[in-house]
Amino acid sequence: MSGSSGSIFDPASPEAQAITHLFVITLWICAAIFAVVAGLVGYCLARYRQREEADDPAQTAGNKRLEVVWTVVPFCIVLVLFGLTAQAMEKSDPAPEPGEPDLVITGHQWWWEIRSPKLGYVAANEFHIPVGERLSIRLDSTDVLHEFWVPRLTRKMTAVPHAGNHVWLRADKPGVYQGVCSEFCGTQHAWMRLIVVAEPREKFDAWVRTQQQPAAVVTSGDAARGRDLFRELTCVNCHAIQGVGGKSNAGPDLTHLAGRQMLGAGVVPNTPENLRRWLTDPQQIKPGALMPNFNLSPSRRDQLLAYFSTLQ
Repeated sequence: MSGSSGSIFDPASPEAQAITHLFVITLWICAAIFAVVAGLVGYCLARYRQREEADDPAQTAGNKRLEVVWTVVPFCIVLVLFGLTAQAMEKSDPAPEPGEPDLVITGHQWWWEIRSPKLGYVAANEFHIPVGERLSIRLDSTDVLHEFWVPRLTRKMTAVPHAGNHVWLRADKPGVYQGVCSEFCGTQHAWMRLIVVAEPREKFDAWVRTQQQPAAVVTSGDAARGRDLFRELTCVNCHAIQGVGGKSNAGPDLTHLAGRQMLGAGVVPNTPENLRRWLTDPQQIKPGALMPNFNLSPSRRDQLLAYFSTLQ
């Protein structure tokens, strides 16, 4: 899919376009101010440089005309920037509408939980949206301040513990858009990323139907033993799998773990080998992550891997 870049200079929504437009105009205004100031300084250095044969220049105590100019011109520039900023704010951050949000996104150290109150699904670090449709998002946090930001789609917005903030999210063209936490939140702040997949409505609906389904049923073999281990070990105290057990959101919901692109909120691709490494020692992959090393035996690790591979 197209659109994997995270550059603010390639906006893919009206909200992001408004922010980029303001940034570019401000940049050009600053460049013009720099050029004028640097040009005047250069002119003065060349025109009024000290010469051995010249007398000291006359000292001027004040010049009302110049004082008026350097007061009025910056004031007008500030007024223009204020007007452009107010316009960008109105376009990029309209007031939330009454009613339930489309998504509730909660920041954890260090991963993102995505819940849809209207469609009834739970995801982690990756979610899909329909192209061309604006979504209302409520932001929350369970621990410290996080900051939700998908540069090409929306503005930055802080997720404050137990005090919801709001942001709008929209993509005008299909693509995979990278998001981050842009407020330092601890050891693994740099690996608190998320993926937003924008796709046509029919593909989005198909993805939602998949997310709404409980975990695949397994009845025999290593996969069944892995499911039982998930219930018997402390996994179920932190993770939930729909239809199997667990209600906590201390760790990501694993119902559709095998269908995700990344592990550890973007730290490594979601491959069988990387999942094996994660189960062997998560601290080796993501130091500081809240999941400890359980020192699983090779047979137990293989059984859990067999089960997790069924969670499409």
